[in-house]
Amino acid sequence: MAEGKDNAGVIAPPPLIFLAAVLLGIGADALWPMGFGVERGLLIGAGAVVVAASVLLFVWSISTFRRAGTAVIPTEPSTVVVDTGPYRFSRNPIYLAFTLLTVGLALAFDAPAMLVFLVVAVLIVRYGVIAREEAYLERKFGDAYRAYKARIRRWM
Repeated sequence: MAEGKDNAGVIAPPPLIFLAAVLLGIGADALWPMGFGVERGLLIGAGAVVVAASVLLFVWSISTFRRAGTAVIPTEPSTVVVDTGPYRFSRNPIYLAFTLLTVGLALAFDAPAMLVFLVVAVLIVRYGVIAREEAYLERKFGDAYRAYKARIRRWM
């Protein structure tokens, strides 16, 4: 690439952004416990289902990238536009998996404050990670990426 580094130049590793939401949510809940007002066993069960779905989506997404032979980590160069597996439905299934994981943990920990921090994390990822990734992929792959972007939604 003619313009410097061959990567998206994201502001921070996305897993750390979502981890911050989880930790801040747990901390806020410890200081100001609110709870969802739902029976604890039901919350744990629902949280476990959402966490399991997020793990499956994450594993599927990572294995699809690996089969395509391109980098998963946004600080490394992308070698191909991946449009198979979960990438047929979402341009960002890994970030969707992190979002679902955080929702599941909020339920399981009965920590509604985590959802507030999740909104902040999603906004940071949208504007500090995804926007940069999309600009990078358009520079690198041009019309091929623009056609993919026109066909597939950002989240779902």
